[in-house]
Amino acid sequence: MIRNISFGSCYVYSPTGQCVVSQRSRMLRALLKAGDAEFLSRYAARVQHEVYAHRLFAGYFQATTVLIPVPGSMPQLPGVVSVAEQLAAALVDAGLGGVVWSGLKRVIPVRKSATAPGGARPTVAKHYDSFTVAPRDSSPERILLVDDVVTKGRTLIAAATRMHEAFPQAPICAFALLRTMGLVAEIAQLVDPCVGQIRWRAGDAHRCP
Repeated sequence: MIRNISFGSCYVYSPTGQCVVSQRSRMLRALLKAGDAEFLSRYAARVQHEVYAHRLFAGYFQATTVLIPVPGSMPQLPGVVSVAEQLAAALVDAGLGGVVWSGLKRVIPVRKSATAPGGARPTVAKHYDSFTVAPRDSSPERILLVDDVVTKGRTLIAAATRMHEAFPQAPICAFALLRTMGLVAEIAQLVDPCVGQIRWRAGDAHRCP
């Protein structure tokens, strides 16, 4: 596995918190997972605001960046557009990045992390084995992996490893709209942009923050 990958996110989500903000974060996640076009557009506009008004995510959304959606837990059926693909398209429509390329494929199903007990969640190795990269005429100049939600970062570091093998010269980073705050009792706000690292350490992925 690659040793680390830089990632950004814009919103936070509490899976168990009971305060009003925590409950709203679960509504936000539900709307995101539903692929609601109106809300995806709003989310992308918020990311755009953070990029241009607050100078966040420097280097992530350049004109030469290829946005690559991270597949869901199951191989994708023909004609189905995933939430990650919709999010990536909304980001490009907002002027963030160059093009979307759905060249990362899930060829072996894995268990959904959100519904699996802690010890039964797919490992980085399982994610890695389940991915393949489609042929491409030319190497992307820059790669941005796009996902809807990041928890530990196992999926992203496995995906980044596959992409690095296919395109070793291209810098790779990742963006997930929402990051899970499972170890925090409550959250105080929904919008909490960050840039951090997902590291491969002691045989697992570790996200910070």
